[in-house]
Amino acid sequence: MDISQQQRRDFLLRSGFGIGSTALATLMDPSLNASAGSGGTANPGLPQFPNFAPKAKRIIYLFMAGGPSHIDTFDYKPAMRKFHGEELPDSVRQGQRLTGMTSGQKEFPCVAPMFEFQRFGEHGTWVNKDLLPHTAGVVDDITIIKSMHTEAVNHDPAITYINTGVQQQGKPALGAWLSYGLGSVNDNMPAYIVMISRGRGQLQALYDRLWGSGFLPARHQGVKLRSSGEPVLYLNNPPGIDRDSRRGMLDGLNSLNQMTYDKFGDPETQARIAQYEMAFRMQSEVPDLMAVEKETQHVQDMYGPDVQKPGSFARNCLLARRMVEKGVRYVQLFHRGWDQHGSLPSKIRQQCGDIDQASAGLIKDLKQRGMLDDTLVVWGGEFGRTIYSQGKLTKDNHGRDHHGRCFTIWMAGAGIKRGFEYGLTDDHSYNILGNTGVHIRDMNATILNQLGIDHQRLTYKFQGLDQRLTGVEEPAHVVKEILS
Repeated sequence: MDISQQQRRDFLLRSGFGIGSTALATLMDPSLNASAGSGGTANPGLPQFPNFAPKAKRIIYLFMAGGPSHIDTFDYKPAMRKFHGEELPDSVRQGQRLTGMTSGQKEFPCVAPMFEFQRFGEHGTWVNKDLLPHTAGVVDDITIIKSMHTEAVNHDPAITYINTGVQQQGKPALGAWLSYGLGSVNDNMPAYIVMISRGRGQLQALYDRLWGSGFLPARHQGVKLRSSGEPVLYLNNPPGIDRDSRRGMLDGLNSLNQMTYDKFGDPETQARIAQYEMAFRMQSEVPDLMAVEKETQHVQDMYGPDVQKPGSFARNCLLARRMVEKGVRYVQLFHRGWDQHGSLPSKIRQQCGDIDQASAGLIKDLKQRGMLDDTLVVWGGEFGRTIYSQGKLTKDNHGRDHHGRCFTIWMAGAGIKRGFEYGLTDDHSYNILGNTGVHIRDMNATILNQLGIDHQRLTYKFQGLDQRLTGVEEPAHVVKEILS
């Protein structure tokens, strides 16, 4: 090695230490980064985002894990009563591949909902009045999309698909993309928080990768709050360690980590520094944030009696509102238990009982605070259920299999039309009619649009491609028909 090469390497190494020191200083004093992105926060996002004036500042996504039956909730057709018990016609099924759970059945009898539906709101929207009376009361504030569709027919790939844009593991979740592109608003809280509640039906596994950062820097992954005990493990200082002592320990640890980064250049080391800093800042914010008892009784009552139960969907809904009010950009609530292959009439009643009042209460609470205008609320699962019965059809019992050809979600706030329905399905709620289909990629493109993001411009170079949440294979489009 000649002297010029040695000098060049020494120059690059010393330059790296200087850049690393600047990065560490920025973490310690976010005001040093005030020129970038949104207001000089520790996670400022990218300077080009938002691309245009956003309607939404924040998102609360109520994810019904397991696939709620659109037939028994919102996509009601009076004709279903007429063909109850009849075989699903081949002209409707159109040779669709069945899952392994019903492929061995010899008969596929259609099953009308075993509940009463009624028209609600100014536009006469059909809603199951037995299961969702509280949601029925806010139909004039939401848009119901009945023509969602997906290619995935099994839970894990379907949930992965709708959360990350692909069925395969390893890609960033929607919340991670938002943290990467838009950054954080509150330095003391993550941009992306996840909470999970447990229903009383069959539970499907939920893996941490569903709120992971994939190929994005690790600091953009979702932070999962626990339902009992400490919301975040090891967030509190151990006995005998005060805040000043913890600050000194972190300063020393961050310096060592920064030296490691300067030497090897591994971006995960920077992510580790950022996560230590975030944990330190969260110590001052989380305890007060979790204290829902500070809410007035009137507000707590809107969410229902379960709001008093730690880990319940109702309590998580109220916590979500408190979090977005504090500047958390994206909160996702997973409620498990919607996989009703059997005993659907009783199980779906329990599931809807868990979520109905709290979902409606969230809309009412945001609206009375003036926050619904710039908060986007999304409700839905990974797919729907079949019109035909899984297993033997009896007078008051049956199940429904997975169905991705059409299913229902609803959205509210932040520039979404109010009191509106979009999408047409046939009388069997089995196929989409006309040109009204909304693919899950289209839904994600619409969500990004409301946040002021052109989904084609939010990219990250990985494996030779400009990766996007909405995929690189087929084009997605914003569903302009549901925008006000």
